[in-house]
Amino acid sequence: MNLTSPSQVKAWCLENGFHPNKVLGQNFLIDKNALDAIIDAAEIPADAVPPPRVLEIGPGLGVLTEGLLARGCAVTAIEKDPVLAARLAASLGSPAALDVIEGDALDSIRAGGCDGFPFMVSNLPYQAGTRILLELVKMVDPQGAPERRPPDVMVVLVQTEVAERLSAGPGSKTRSLAGVWAQLDYDVSPVRKVAASCFWPRPEIGSTVVRLVRHHKNDAVPYAVREAFHRMTKLAFEHRRKQLGAIFKTHGLPTEALSLPVARAGGKSAIELSSARPEELSNEEWLAFARAVSKLHLPNT
Repeated sequence: MNLTSPSQVKAWCLENGFHPNKVLGQNFLIDKNALDAIIDAAEIPADAVPPPRVLEIGPGLGVLTEGLLARGCAVTAIEKDPVLAARLAASLGSPAALDVIEGDALDSIRAGGCDGFPFMVSNLPYQAGTRILLELVKMVDPQGAPERRPPDVMVVLVQTEVAERLSAGPGSKTRSLAGVWAQLDYDVSPVRKVAASCFWPRPEIGSTVVRLVRHHKNDAVPYAVREAFHRMTKLAFEHRRKQLGAIFKTHGLPTEALSLPVARAGGKSAIELSSARPEELSNEEWLAFARAVSKLHLPNT
């Protein structure tokens, strides 16, 4: 079956009584140009020995899987849908370089099943895509063993609004917790937009290919500071319409934390935390705040 042929994909689904599941975010990519753009963006070395190990989450019918295998990759594909997981390997000729795991990617990430892959290339499920990325980027532990680390390069196809949140800088209206967490350890770059017509079933909105590459700028940040960074940003963005002073006071943060001087990037004067809103701080400023907060005795939030 030609996995980029809409007619053949639809025919297979009809013949096998398979109905794409909206709850699982099943929208199958059926455009060859978009497929090539996704794989090209990963910049996976050609003819490498041993074959580059690539993690794929949500392979669906296997269009990306097939493309990655054709580029000489060893692919581990995690598929939640039992019907699709059962057919994937056989439909591609049962290649030795393919390992199919049936299960929830979020469970697999938490259990260490997604550790140690240099690359992750995926058309992420619409419903769970952001949560999957957040779990992956939170895995970063520069002092940990290499085999336990998340991918150095991740190329994902996500809804365009998710792509905008992931790549937004400080001050942007689309600045989000997902972007703040991802940018702590990754450079995030939109690659190209993919029209809704490139999928079947056709989603209501378009998608964008996003490339995340580990930058290692914060490898020296201690675990305690990282923990404070994640706790404070999560709390702040849960109440993003409020000023930080109001957010932290309401949740019992010691009052001295609100007056901590936080150096600003570009030689600007220290930020007034009490009146700032979550999206205004850069990652460097959040880290400066987290360093100071990590020295205080914090209540559980």
